[in-house]
Amino acid sequence: MKFVDVAVSREGRFSIGVEKETGKFYLSIPVSNSLVDYEEYYEITREMFERCQKDMKEALFFADECREGKKDSLLIQKPGKDRGAPV
Repeated sequence: MKFVDVAVSREGRFSIGVEKETGKFYLSIPVSNSLVDYEEYYEITREMFERCQKDMKEALFFADECREGKKDSLLIQKPGKDRGAPV
């Protein structure tokens, strides 16, 4: 998979973009476990992607829901046994 960020919020600790092979839109957040830092990618609709580009506050709200585990059903890649915690 090739994730390409379109917009990044350093303050909000998230990015939005497009996965090039599938064309899926995503919002990603950084996470860390005892071995590695990585990103979790959550699939979003084209409409949500466009709204997030226009209103980063809406994207931040969605990112916070991801950090709270409320959007796990939208994970593009399911985590393994040693799932990281949001950073």
